[in-house]
Amino acid sequence: MQPLIKQIRDLEEISAQLEIDIVHRKELLSSLGEYTNQFIESLPTALSFIDKDVNKGNLKISNQPGNIAEILKVFNQEVAESGIKAASGGHVGYIPGGGIYAAALGDFLAAVSNEYAGVAYASPGAVAIENEVLNWLKEVFSFPKSAVGNLASGGSVSNLIALTAARDKFGVKNEKVTKSVIYLSTQAHHCIQKSLRIIGLEDVIIRYVDLDADFKINPQDLEFKIQADRAAGLHPFLVIASAGTTDVGAIDPLDEMAAIAKTNNLWFHVDAAYGGFFVLTSKKELFNGIEKADSLVVDPHKGMFLPYGIGAVLIKDANAVLHANRYAANYMQDAVLEDLAIDPANVSPELTKHFRGLRFWLPLRLHGIEPFVACLEEKLLLTQYFREKLVELGFEVGPVPDLSVSYFWYPAESKTNDFNKQLMQHIHEDGSVFLSSTLLKDKFVIRMAILSFRTKLATINRAIEMIKRCLEKTKEQMAG
Repeated sequence: MQPLIKQIRDLEEISAQLEIDIVHRKELLSSLGEYTNQFIESLPTALSFIDKDVNKGNLKISNQPGNIAEILKVFNQEVAESGIKAASGGHVGYIPGGGIYAAALGDFLAAVSNEYAGVAYASPGAVAIENEVLNWLKEVFSFPKSAVGNLASGGSVSNLIALTAARDKFGVKNEKVTKSVIYLSTQAHHCIQKSLRIIGLEDVIIRYVDLDADFKINPQDLEFKIQADRAAGLHPFLVIASAGTTDVGAIDPLDEMAAIAKTNNLWFHVDAAYGGFFVLTSKKELFNGIEKADSLVVDPHKGMFLPYGIGAVLIKDANAVLHANRYAANYMQDAVLEDLAIDPANVSPELTKHFRGLRFWLPLRLHGIEPFVACLEEKLLLTQYFREKLVELGFEVGPVPDLSVSYFWYPAESKTNDFNKQLMQHIHEDGSVFLSSTLLKDKFVIRMAILSFRTKLATINRAIEMIKRCLEKTKEQMAG
């Protein structure tokens, strides 16, 4: 027994390094706090995009203990100083994740306490916070209290959960798959098609509904396609609307689509990952009908400015969700509750569940709701301002956007697409503010997606100055 005890104690001495004492914890937190403060304070003037390769050798893992100063230096060089600076207000190219500081505090507490948020039996407080956040979301979107929900990693998994529930509600499996029909827009996020493949619906029939001039679904064409498919002996079962598309920020006619889905006994799903939280603003009327959805997806890491890694799904039919996600195991028998939907593990593919709710709940408790709403309203006005300044520079802009995503292009006399591609390249090389591009009806256009809580009037003015510089450079190159 003595050799065994000695072996254990020898290993204890080495493994004890993982339990950092209070003195060193204070030192580590001090170093991390100093770096964090420097990082945040540098954001207003830092480049928003740095096109450089990562030195992977600096990231190599070895058995040699390091020190926090060196680790933070490597992190800054190889992570913070490369690619898109997502925490910057100058990130207006893709729909950003905001990263408010209060959410980081929530993540820190969640990691330190290491609460398991999968089942209430293990951590009733953590699960109660997750469900309190979901209850708040039900109020925001006028969903019934009986609806179930989950805080997932983002819009992709949230959409997967909702589409799986629709599949099971209508029994779309085996030979029924190839005769079942889903209706959506060509502007729907690509995670929809990805989810369909994952849940075994790769061979389902997808009908792309005609869009109007503003890239919104045409309800008349939706109704026509449903009736035509029924007459052909097919099985329509799912209608998908977008409340804020990625390319142009369009909101489909939700109320009309909800009525069509109800009349034809179809599941009505709304992907509001980007745009959903604008329901809190002066744009509320554009979301009429969202409360009629059978399922709804929103991304708090977009419209509530939280760090990447939190999406939310609300679904009215609890049984449809439980059918796919709830599975009993003998070792979990102590954790079974009468209300199965209380446990996040029962309404999601995840059993191991990160305590995501804390990064959402803590900021709401700390700040209240008003600053979030004001920030969303501010982004709407900044979008309007940006578009007006671009027109002054001679650019053409897309239709007045529903929300805070829009696009523009320079009407060059010839080779317009080539001109704007070159302009886009110069904008990326400059890096002061990050913009992106897309193709709309074969036209190359430059996108703005204004949603970072750090994007301010000064940011847009900096973007305009950058675009001026890059425009002159492009004109000179194309003329030569």
